[in-house]
Amino acid sequence: MVLLGFVDLDPELTALGALGGFFVLRTGAPPRDGLPTLAQAYAPGPPDAPSDAHEHPMTVRVRKVARSLRASEDRVAASIAHQGLAARLWSVALGCATLYGHVPDLDPRLLHWDPNGSAPDDLWLSEVRALPVEALDTVVRAGHLAPLAAVLTSRYRVSGRLLRGNAGSALASTVRMVEGWARAEGRPGVAECARALAAGLFTHPDLARTIDPATGRRRSCCLYYRLPGGGLCGDCCFDRPPGRG
Repeated sequence: MVLLGFVDLDPELTALGALGGFFVLRTGAPPRDGLPTLAQAYAPGPPDAPSDAHEHPMTVRVRKVARSLRASEDRVAASIAHQGLAARLWSVALGCATLYGHVPDLDPRLLHWDPNGSAPDDLWLSEVRALPVEALDTVVRAGHLAPLAAVLTSRYRVSGRLLRGNAGSALASTVRMVEGWARAEGRPGVAECARALAAGLFTHPDLARTIDPATGRRRSCCLYYRLPGGGLCGDCCFDRPPGRG
């Protein structure tokens, strides 16, 4: 891995803004009271019920996605919601790792989330604490993607293989975005760093074999094609939507 001129994490993680809005992480208190933490979103809860002020945060998010995309199947909305949140988490963590040389502590108890917000997911980190870059896997995959997959599988019966594919696809997409920025800015070391970190992450059994290294295509489908007007994603495992000739 290329060693870059790293700097300490600043309280507002301002360097992430250079990579684009998808990478930005707000810091400090959320803009209004009552926004849940991701720890609350990952916690087991009662089955989905009619909307009320105390419904589970994951229920709120999946319903929001379903309404926005006109998804008639909860598992499809749950898959798309999962991919969006996974991409945001990988972007923040990998962006910090490549630009700062540190990873922020993204403990789910420190991250507030607006499950009823628009895409990309709105996140607020209440306290910025630096961790070594070696903690990248623990922070995102173990700290977030594992409990996120557990709650979605439990509540919406989404395939674990599909969710692992979503996580791998989101990581690969994040690397491509970092590489694109690095090329434009003439910073090849940043791109090399991102690729090296991702290569290490893809050795874990949860991510290994989710992406075909020869083609860059995933080995499972996120179900996007099942949305009204939905087609195939750029890295889809299918050549044409199933059941459509």
